[in-house]
Amino acid sequence: MTSSPREEEQTPGGIGAVLSDLRAVDGALYAAVAATPTPALDRGLRRLSHAADHSKISFAVAAALALSPGRPRRAAALGVGAVAVASACANLLGKRLVRRPRPDREAARVIVDRHVPMPSSASFPSGHTASAVAFATAVGAVLPPAALPLTALACAVGYSRIHTGVHYPGDVLAGAVLGATSATVVLTLAGVRAA
Repeated sequence: MTSSPREEEQTPGGIGAVLSDLRAVDGALYAAVAATPTPALDRGLRRLSHAADHSKISFAVAAALALSPGRPRRAAALGVGAVAVASACANLLGKRLVRRPRPDREAARVIVDRHVPMPSSASFPSGHTASAVAFATAVGAVLPPAALPLTALACAVGYSRIHTGVHYPGDVLAGAVLGATSATVVLTLAGVRAA
């Protein structure tokens, strides 16, 4: 006897129940961030979120690395390639397939001083996070000393998207996984092994 999708959703261990619980946790984490006053962080995270639009930070770092021949230039090229793959997967595939609505900042009472313009695209996954993690992963594999600062920057970019109210934590987590996967694909195609 097979169970219907509705019965599976109501079964404590069913996929629908698990997804429902994950959505509840995601919403609760988003609301907790929104409800936590952090005036010392608000301006900086808003600026970081804006600076990460269109991967401007990653491209600036790549331009600086490209000035030095050898490994830095190769790291820059692979980093930009990883950003391209991650961005295409997030924006052309992920957002169009999942179509998750953006969070309701007003209902969650996200502090207005944190606001950046709400994108018109779907929420899942976070393209900013996917691109930042892809860049950090690819560059870090070629230039290990850059791995830690770029990974920290990518994490800050991801968090800034939650802090400013434009993404749920689950969107950011999915973006990070997508970014790391995109970088791995680019590195594998280029024949690069992690140093």
